[in-house]
Amino acid sequence: MSSLPGYAGKILRVDLATGKLLSVDFPKELAYAFLGGSGLGTKILWDEVGPKIEPLMPENELIIAVGPFTGTIYPTAGRFEVVTKSPLTGIYGDANAGGHFAPKMKQAGFDAVVVRGRAIKPVYLWLNDGKGEIRDAHRVWGHGAVETEKLLREELDDPLLQVASIGQAGENLVRYAAVMNGGCAAARSGVGAVMGSKNLKAVAAQGYTEIPHARDPDFVKDAVAARKEVLGNSFTPGLSKYGTPQLCAPMSMVGRFPTKNHQQGHFEFIDDISGETLVANHFVRRIACASCPIGCHHIVAVKEGKYAGSTNEVVEYESLNSFGARVWNRNLPSIIEADRLCDDYGLDTISTGASIAFAMELYEKGILERGISDLDLSWGNADTVVELITRIAFRKDLGNLLAEGVKRAAERIGKGAEYYAMHIKGQEIPAQDGRSQQSMGLAQATSSRGADHLKGFPTIDEMGYPTEAVARYGKQYLPEIVDGSQTKYKAMVVKDGEEFGTVIDSIGICKFGTFFPPALYWDRIATGLSLITAFEIDVPRLKTIGERIVNLQRMFNVREGITRKDDTQPRRLLEEKSPSPGRAYGHVIYLKPMLDEYYQLRDWHPSTGVPTSSKLRSLGLEYTIPISEQKHSEELARIQAAT
Repeated sequence: MSSLPGYAGKILRVDLATGKLLSVDFPKELAYAFLGGSGLGTKILWDEVGPKIEPLMPENELIIAVGPFTGTIYPTAGRFEVVTKSPLTGIYGDANAGGHFAPKMKQAGFDAVVVRGRAIKPVYLWLNDGKGEIRDAHRVWGHGAVETEKLLREELDDPLLQVASIGQAGENLVRYAAVMNGGCAAARSGVGAVMGSKNLKAVAAQGYTEIPHARDPDFVKDAVAARKEVLGNSFTPGLSKYGTPQLCAPMSMVGRFPTKNHQQGHFEFIDDISGETLVANHFVRRIACASCPIGCHHIVAVKEGKYAGSTNEVVEYESLNSFGARVWNRNLPSIIEADRLCDDYGLDTISTGASIAFAMELYEKGILERGISDLDLSWGNADTVVELITRIAFRKDLGNLLAEGVKRAAERIGKGAEYYAMHIKGQEIPAQDGRSQQSMGLAQATSSRGADHLKGFPTIDEMGYPTEAVARYGKQYLPEIVDGSQTKYKAMVVKDGEEFGTVIDSIGICKFGTFFPPALYWDRIATGLSLITAFEIDVPRLKTIGERIVNLQRMFNVREGITRKDDTQPRRLLEEKSPSPGRAYGHVIYLKPMLDEYYQLRDWHPSTGVPTSSKLRSLGLEYTIPISEQKHSEELARIQAAT
C-alpha cells in the first residue's frame, strides 16, 4: 500500500518507441504543490514538453492523471484528466471525463500515466495491480470506441475492465479527436489525436489496490456529509431528471444559446430539442459516473423513424446545441444519432458541430460554392450533419478540411472565411454566447486551452443567483455581479472560478455540486482534502495551489507565444450586437474593461498579459521567470514597432 495518503503513490512512465515502462514514486512535495490531475499534468508538461516539440511529434507527451479523491466515496469522485500539447491549438491542452475509468486506474496502482514516443504498430496499454504492459492492438485498431471496449473485455476476460480509448477519429488524427470511456468523453484539445499519433489505441485498467485513508472514519463522515449537501443543492433534482439538457430552454430564453454559427443566441424551435422533450420522447434510464449521487447521464433511444434504433448513453447540452441550434436543426432523432456517432468515432461534439456550422454559413455566404462537396450544406439539413460526422472522422473530401478545425480550415479557404471561424486560440467556442453573459465572454478569452466554458465556469450571472453570490462573495457586489449584461466584478468571478476549477480538476471530482450553484466550495474541499491526504490544507493554501496551477498553464502558453493579443473573441461577438430578444439584445462582448481588471487582479503585465516576476516568485514558480521576462520584453517590442 502507498505511504502517501490519498494516492496510489506511483507514476507510470511509458516510452512506446523503446517499449520500456518505468514505475516511479509520486514525490510528496509534487503532490503537495500540485495535488494531482490537472495540476500534476501541467507540471510534467512544463518540465518535459518544450516549444520545439510539435503536438503530433513522438516527443509530445500524453499524460493521464487522477486525483486524491479519485476512487473514494467522496461525491462525484470519478473524473480523470488528460493533458498534452494540443494539436488543435498548439498550446496547453487538456480534457476531463467522468465514467468509471478513473477509479479503476487508481486501483490498478497509478496516479498518473505519462506516455511518450510512437509505437511501430498499434498497441494498447494494460494496467493491472501496480504493473503495466504494452500489448498488440491489431484486433481493435479500426474499430469505434464501443466495440474497442467490448473486444478488450473479451480479450482480458473481465466484464468490469475499464477502458479509455480512441475511435477512428483519433486514428485518423482529427485535430479535435476525443478519448472515450463508456460514453464519457475527454473531448477537448484533440487529446485523442495525440493518442492516435502514438499508435496507442487504448489504456485498459484492472486492479483492486486500496487507497490509503479512503476508509478513515473522519474522511468517510465528511464524504457522507458532502454527499448530503450535493443532494440538497437546489440544482441537483433538475440535473438528475433532465441532465445538462435542462439548460437548453433557459439559455435560449436569455440569448445565450449559439444559433446559426453564433449569428444569434436564441433558437426559435428550442422546444423541439429541449431537455424536457428529450426525456419525454427518448428516455430509457438514468446512469451515473463513479461515486456520483446526481446521475445526470441518461440512456436515450430513438424508437421510430429514419434513425430508429439509435441509442446513446449521454446526450449533453453541448451536443444538443452543436447538432441542433448551431446548425439550425430541429430534428431531435438526428441529433441523438449525430451524438452517438461522435461518441463511437471519438469526436469532440463541440468542435464537430462548430465545424459543420462554419461550413454551412460559408455556403450561405457564397464562400463555399456548390461542387466542393456532393452534400447539401443548407441550414438545418439533418442528413448532411450526420453524414459529415462520418466524413470528418475518416477525413473524406470536405470532412478532411473540417477535421483540421475552423481556424486552419478558414486559413486554407480564404475569401474572408476567417470572420466566420468561431474560435479562440484555435479551439471552437462552446455553447455559450458571451453577449448574453459577459463573464463567460471573459472566461472563454482567458481559458488556458482556448475557447472554453469549464475553466472559469462562471455561473453566478448565468441566470442570476443572488443568494449564492452573497454566500460566495458578499452582498456588497449586488446587483451587478448577478447581471449577465454587466461587466462589473466579472473579472473577480472568473479569476476565482479558474483557480477553484483547476483545483477541482486536480483532485478528481466533478464541477456539478461545486459550481452550479455552489454546494461544495473552497472550505468544504479544503476540509475533505486535508482528511484524505493528511496535508492539513486550509483555504488560503488551497487557493494558492489553484493560483499556482493557473499561472503555470499561462506560462506554458507564454513560452509558446501567447500574449494579451490572443486573449480575445471573434470579431462577430465583439462587433455585431446580439439580435436575440431579452437580456442579450443589443449587446456585444465588452471584453477590454474586463480583461484590464482581470490582468490587474492576476498581477500580469496589463500590456502583454505575461505574469510578472513578483507573482511567479510568490507562487514558487521561480523557474519560469526567465521566460516571463524574455517574452514580456519581446511582446513590448512588437507592440512598439506596430505603433
